[in-house]
Amino acid sequence: MDAAFVDGFDRIVDDALKQLLAIPDDAASRCPAPGKWSPKEIVGHLIDSAVNNQARFVRAQLQEDLVFPGYDQDAWVRAQRYHERRWHELVEAWRTYNRQVAAIMRATPADVANRPRAKHNLDEIAFQAPPAVATLDFLMRDYVAHLQHHLRQISAARSGRS
Repeated sequence: MDAAFVDGFDRIVDDALKQLLAIPDDAASRCPAPGKWSPKEIVGHLIDSAVNNQARFVRAQLQEDLVFPGYDQDAWVRAQRYHERRWHELVEAWRTYNRQVAAIMRATPADVANRPRAKHNLDEIAFQAPPAVATLDFLMRDYVAHLQHHLRQISAARSGRS
């Protein structure tokens, strides 16, 4: 995996960590609108995403395809009751999981990350539409785009733009 990309991912996590920890616990508990996740639930969802993608990134190095199970994101958030957790603990867990994801990205050889995979289900599990040639590199970059999307949601909710 491209070292500059992973370094940039580390910076995204570092910058977001400071911004997230500045949010008071009570504000992190508030939903921006009915049916929308609170910042606690969004960060919880990002933890779930990190867990699932950590496994995908490792498995992709050991198998020929990019076929992975999906998961019911809303059910995972509800089952783990993130809205009841302490904010700083959720943010620290999010940071730790993303450090692990970054380590896996760094350890992934370029030829493995860029190997075309004919069989995949990225159209079902990826955040963005997959390219014509599916690669682990795309899935890793897609993971970061997904994370950034949700960090922007938290920022928008804080500034009243939800």
